[in-house]
Amino acid sequence: MTDDYDSDMTVFKEGGIMADQAYTGSLPLRSPGRTTKASPSDVRRLNRSLIFNLLFPASRYSRAQLGRMTGLSRVAVSDVVAGMLDEGLIRENGHVSPVTGKGKRAMLLSVDTTRLRIISIDLAQPHLVQGALTDLLGNPLQHMESALGPDVRVDADTIVQLVDQLTADLDMGSLVGIGVAVPGVVRGGVVSESTALGWRDVDLKTVLETRFTVPVTIANNVMCTMLTERFFGQAGPNLVFVKIGHGIGSATLINDVPVIGEQHAGGEIGHISPDPEHGPLCPCGKRGCMERVISAGVLRERMIGADETKRTAIIREAGEYFASAMAMPVGLLDISDVCVYGPADVVNDTFLEAAQRRLDAMTLSKFHDRAVIRRCQCGAEATLRGAAVVVVLHHLEEE
Repeated sequence: MTDDYDSDMTVFKEGGIMADQAYTGSLPLRSPGRTTKASPSDVRRLNRSLIFNLLFPASRYSRAQLGRMTGLSRVAVSDVVAGMLDEGLIRENGHVSPVTGKGKRAMLLSVDTTRLRIISIDLAQPHLVQGALTDLLGNPLQHMESALGPDVRVDADTIVQLVDQLTADLDMGSLVGIGVAVPGVVRGGVVSESTALGWRDVDLKTVLETRFTVPVTIANNVMCTMLTERFFGQAGPNLVFVKIGHGIGSATLINDVPVIGEQHAGGEIGHISPDPEHGPLCPCGKRGCMERVISAGVLRERMIGADETKRTAIIREAGEYFASAMAMPVGLLDISDVCVYGPADVVNDTFLEAAQRRLDAMTLSKFHDRAVIRRCQCGAEATLRGAAVVVVLHHLEEE
């Protein structure tokens, strides 16, 4: 039994799963904290989260195996599993491999992708709203998008219309919730600041929950994409994740705990300036902001009319600049995995090789393992899938 609980019904450490447990790609539902007394309903909820996280995304275990892995009693496991089966979170899926001797083979349990549904919305692009109907693993079952004119910005009505279309033929009783991935700072469902969307203090959660009467989760878009990389990609529990697109954003995992920050602005690096004196002027008023140096739009603009040699030099320079910005968090946090998500014409081999050389030159020492810069391979719908994961995590936490 781990230190995460003293018995089936007594004391839990906030966070549910200990960070050093490497059963699956699971994440804690809350940041680790002090040990607190939990009510029976709290314990049942946390036990449910613990068991679901062991099965998510693609593991199969029997009830007995779950009991051994969690330290929960047979009665506690059976009670939690029965409730999750009824709810549609998990299902019985095959049997334990044959063993010698008599007796009935135990049933294996896995995440149920057939009953419950999620609506995911991606607002990462100012003039395009993307949405998907997904299962509990974030697999898209239906995809829709709404393109806006160059002078039209996304607003709540645009999102409502897209959700209406995605739910037109859906049994709303099967809908776990709606997840919205937003570029910018999110606090408690309110989009405090989104430069890309031109939003400030927009209470999107309340608007959507009032309209659709289901739980709504609003999350930073880069955090959503990082969750896809963590659960379905190659990432481990410690990761610096950077998304290069119209702007620059990042998200960080430390021992499988997302770094949110005091003002919920952890990862907002687009207007961090490594060269505030000589860099290009940014609309924010500063010079050398990362968005004005290595965002996809800026680099593409610089490459217009350039020959192959010049284009290669521009991308190489961008990779070096990127690595210079990453050296400090890599050294400060002792992280060896830097994952970059961006368009292939920008985040290409030239970019990655130049970035790796510069990062090696700046960080290699006897104190740290080599930090590797790599490309995210999770595909174009990674943000939508991550928004679905956020809904699942919040559903487990709140129920």
